[in-house]
This record gives sequence, structure tokens and C-alpha cells, in this order.
Amino acid sequence: MAGSSSIKTTIADLPDVILSNIIALITSVRSRNSAALVCRKWLLLERATRTALTLRGNALRDLFMVPSCFRSVTHLDLSLLSPWGHPLLSSGAPDSALSANILGHSFPDIESLTLYARNPSTLQLLAPKWRQLKHLKLVRWHQRPQLPYGSDLAPLFANSRCLVSLDLSSFYCWTDDIPAVFESHSSVTENLIRLNLLNPSFSEGFKGQELEEITSSCPNLIDFKVACTFDPRYIGFVGDETLISIVGNCKKLKILHLVDSSGLLNPRSDPNDEGFTNEDARITVPGLIEFFSGIPMIEELVLDVCKNVRESGPALEVLNSKCPRLKSLKLGQFHGICMAIESKLDGIALCQGLESLSIRNSADLTDLGLIAIARGCSRLAKFEVHGCKKITFKGMGTLACLLHKTLIDVKISCCKNLGAASSLKALEPIRKKIQRLHIDCVWDSVEQFENLDGVEYNFDLNKAGEGTSGCEFADDYDDLNCNKNKKCKYSYDLNCSDNGDVDDYKSWENLQYLSLWISVGELLTPLPMAGLKDCPVLNEIRIKVDGDCRYWSRPSERAFGLSCLVRYPNLTKMHLDCGETIGYAHTAPSGQMDLSLWERFYLLGIKELSLCELDYWPPQDRDVNQRSLSLPAAGLLQECVMLRKLFIHGTANEHFMKFLLRIPNLRDVQLREDYYPAPENDMSTEMRADSCSRFEDELNRRHISD
Repeated sequence: MAGSSSIKTTIADLPDVILSNIIALITSVRSRNSAALVCRKWLLLERATRTALTLRGNALRDLFMVPSCFRSVTHLDLSLLSPWGHPLLSSGAPDSALSANILGHSFPDIESLTLYARNPSTLQLLAPKWRQLKHLKLVRWHQRPQLPYGSDLAPLFANSRCLVSLDLSSFYCWTDDIPAVFESHSSVTENLIRLNLLNPSFSEGFKGQELEEITSSCPNLIDFKVACTFDPRYIGFVGDETLISIVGNCKKLKILHLVDSSGLLNPRSDPNDEGFTNEDARITVPGLIEFFSGIPMIEELVLDVCKNVRESGPALEVLNSKCPRLKSLKLGQFHGICMAIESKLDGIALCQGLESLSIRNSADLTDLGLIAIARGCSRLAKFEVHGCKKITFKGMGTLACLLHKTLIDVKISCCKNLGAASSLKALEPIRKKIQRLHIDCVWDSVEQFENLDGVEYNFDLNKAGEGTSGCEFADDYDDLNCNKNKKCKYSYDLNCSDNGDVDDYKSWENLQYLSLWISVGELLTPLPMAGLKDCPVLNEIRIKVDGDCRYWSRPSERAFGLSCLVRYPNLTKMHLDCGETIGYAHTAPSGQMDLSLWERFYLLGIKELSLCELDYWPPQDRDVNQRSLSLPAAGLLQECVMLRKLFIHGTANEHFMKFLLRIPNLRDVQLREDYYPAPENDMSTEMRADSCSRFEDELNRRHISD
């Protein structure tokens, strides 16, 4: 008995079925790899339960290293193989057929595939190996080969009869390719339930006739996303007739995104214009009502028209009755969406089931409209507002106060009266609950909020535009849908936190993701003083720098201010996007800085951060189509001693890349030219296939402590 009592039960004693289920629930790739190192039994169970795999090796050279132990994998990603963007398989290469056979044998049960298909031969060789393929995402940032319409996709439809989902949102092709191949393979396209054609490479988007042909070929679509042409100056523009035709052809739609191609290419509007475009879209209120009536099962709807849709409120009022399942809505260039007259709910405010709402470029949306939306759409967890010139801090603050129980994701962008400080101050009621946030780093509002002690802003919905004073908004106010005979008054005290007490030390306790837009030449250092001093759980930040630095002689300070982010202790992931920063890649005119000096300005201080993952987009010179890592940038990146993953979205010289080998824990590095159009032929001084192979060999030979 004494001997038996000393025997301990461990996790190794669990039945294989239970242990297999436990390992299957592990989502982190590194954790799964660690589990596979415990013992041979765990290794076999981990391999048997892994269903998704991304290959990152050099498949062109190390064909013998393709793993064959992941027999249960059903989702395979081949879009990030090294060297990035080089053809995986070529019909003229001697080993292409062998490579296709090895991939097919190593992963026999693939149902979902992501593939970089630079030329049609890749699909010609791989598609026959996985005839059971159901989901496919094609990627190509390089220019389309000069081939007949539909040649890229023809091998896919000829071999993949089970295809139900096709994503071409990152696949450089022409709009003429799609209707041509769909028409000739109608037996396959009629089975499609998901189709994503939201591609920024389409210069004009799909015309009305093309959309009618596509939707008639795919009558069972549930999820349809597409770039369109709403501009009435173009022949074949999308109007009422096309919208009605789409819902007539596809009666099962649950997700529908119709976005003008100009909105994909130029997502940011001018904050100083009035919000109205020169042309009106040919979309009318009766047409919208008929369109909404044809999609009763819709759950997510995006209409980003980029041309004026005026007086749309009456049409939006029917959404609540015609589309009762609608949870997410995005509207672009819709005007009159909520007039908020005499505190009566109208327009979009009547869509009470919405959980996510995005409003872009609504020229006549006011603070009272925001308040009405908050009163009517009381379930909103996500709210985005972009390019609305008439809304102010008061309206946004009251909206946040009304939605303080549900709102956790907010984006405020390109709004003339909402800078960084005013946006953060307006979001004070949800400061302790918000998880994701985007603001513009416009610092002109900092000083005006320094002396707000004792100031209280009040809104009386019955006295718009008049100075009033009234009772504060109460948490237990349970009648938001008041009628016009009932006096409704809301206020927000700027100096009170969400618990009703003055809080000098303001912490954003649950903020995990922060996105920032900043104009070229501006500094990041005022960010903490604007209101983001303490974010204890912030682990990811995205910074987008936008503008033409050729108009600047030099910035006012030596460094951009990345060092101010050191106050966020859990910050480990960063996206630093300078891809839309334009300058001189080579010798700059007298008195100006070239891009290498601008890169030094933006990256100076990054070594002080404890980053584990970094995505970096170098600035560009559009005249020579060059986005390349400079010598100062490589020197500063090598000082990020905690980095494990580094992805540079551009090119680099080979000897600059050698600097990165000095980062002790760096494990994953890749150059990705994922922008349109990617350089077709690498320059002689930049990374080529052999250069990438040499760098990766040196990287993989190093000892990594963990």
C-alpha cells in the first residue's frame, strides 16, 4: 500500500484521445512546436492534429526539405515561400513537375490553399494534385503576363470541381479576366458561395454589365465582395439597375461589399473639403429601397460609393424592417443618413440591431446625428467615422457616453474637428473598456484641452445650437428611444471618468491595439501628452506615415519619436508603414534630404523598444518605382536586439541585409514587394534569388537560444 501511494499520475497517463483533443486546441504555432519536442508520443499527436501550415522555406532549392509528416493538414499557405514573389513552378523548369508531385504527396488532403501564382504554370501543375480543393486564395503583386483573358484561372476551374470559395483580392489581374473564365466554366462557378474581387489593382473596377454576368454565373453566393465603378462619367457605371440585378441573381447573400475602386486606391480624403464630390452617383432612394428588399438575409453590408448619394435617410430607415439580420454596415459618401430633427430617430438610427457601423465622408452628419445614432443603435461594439467635417468633440463624447456599455472598437479618421487630443478626450467614458483604437496624430488640439477644469458640455436635443445647461447623463437611464413629446437632454462632463469620479491618473486598461495616422514631417512625441500616457496591456501598434517629403527641407527635430512608446511595457508588435511617404531615392536637390535620411529620422529610437515582431514599409520614389531599405535604416534595425520576426515590404541591398544578422534572436526575415506593381526584374544591386538564399543560409546556421 505504501508503495502504491507514492505513484503519481501525470499528463502522460491521459488516454491518447483526450491528449489529442488538448493538443488540437493549441493555436499558437510556437506552442505547438514546443509540445512536439516533449516526447515522440506528443510529436506524433501534434503532427496528427495540425490542420493548417505555412511553408516559408526555399522550395526552389531545398525541395528535399518539404515536410511529409503533416498528413492531416487541410489548409496550406504557399504564398510566403522564399525567395518571395519568384515563380514557384514553371512549365519550362526541369524540376517543376517533380516539385508538384512532392507537394501533392506530402499534403494529400488539402482543401484550402493560399498560393502565390506569378504565372499560369503554377496552377497548371498544382491544381490536378488537389482536385478536392474547396477554398483558394491567389496572390500576385507582379504584373499580369500578356496572355488571353482568363488564362490565369482556366487551369483552376478545369481541375477544381469542388471549389466553393475564391479570393482574388490580392491577385493582380484584369477585370476582363473574370467574366471570360466564369462564363466558360459555369458548372464550377454555380457552386461558389464566397467570391472576393475587392482588388486595388483594378484601375476602374467592374462595370455594371460585368457584375450582372458574374452574379448570374454564381447564383448561390453567400459572401460577395467586389470593386465597382460608380462614377457616372464612365460607360457602364453601376447604378440602381445593377444593384437590383445583383440581389436578383444572388438571393442568398449574407455578406455584400460593393466598393468603388477609387476608394481602394485613395482611402483617405482631404480633411479641408466640404465632403461632397463633383458628381452624384446614379443611386436613388427608390432604387435603394428595392435593393434592400432583395437581401433579407444580409448580415454584413458595405456600400462605399465615393460619389454623392443624397438624402439617403428614408432608404436607410427600411433597413431595420427589410434586413432584420443586419449586424455590420459601412456607408461611403452617403448624405442625409440621420438628420436628428426634434430628437426623433430617423435614417440609420432606426437600425437597432447594428453591432458595427462605419460612416465615411458624410458631409452633413452633425453632432446631433451622432447622438441619435447612439440612441438608436445601442448595441454598437464597433464604430468608425471618417471624413465627416461637421462632427466635433461634443458629439463624439456624447456618443461614447451613451454607448459606454458596449463600445470597444473605435476609429476616428480625417475628421476636421477631431484631432488626437480631442478624440481621446471624447472617448473618456469608454477609456477603461476600449480594446482597439485608431486616431489621427493631428496635434493642433492639444492646448485647448489643457484648461478644462470645471467645464461641462451639455446637449439638449430639443434646442440644437443653443447654449443649455442640464442634468448629467445617468448610467441607469433606460429610455433611450424617447418620443418627440419627451424632453431628452444628454451631457458629458469632460472631467469625470466612467465611474463618476475625477481620475487624475488615466489608464487605458484594456487597450490592446492602437493604430495611428500621421503626416510626413510631424512628430510622434506629443502622443502621451495627448492622453495616452498609460496603456498597460497594449501589445500591437500600427503607424502609417503619409505625405510628400519633397516639400520639406528637413524635420524640426532629429528623431520622429518612437522612443516615446517605451512607456508601453507590453508592446511587442509594430507595423511602421512609410510606404506612402514620397521622396528622392537618390541625390536630393540642395537643401533637402533624400529618403535614406528620412528613414533615419523615422527609425531613430526604435532600439529602445522591446519589439519581437516588426513589419516595415520603406518610403518610396515613385519616379523610379523604388522602395528600398537604406544603409541608415539597416544600421538602426540591427539594434533591435529583441526582434524575432522582421518583414521588410520592399527591396534591399545584400550587404545591408547582413547587418540584420547581428540581431541575436532574429529567426524570421523576409523581403516582400507586396505593392502594385512589384518590380518585374530585380536590380543588379538588390536582393535576387541567390542573394536571398545566401542570407537565409547564414540566418539558419546561427544558434537560437530558445
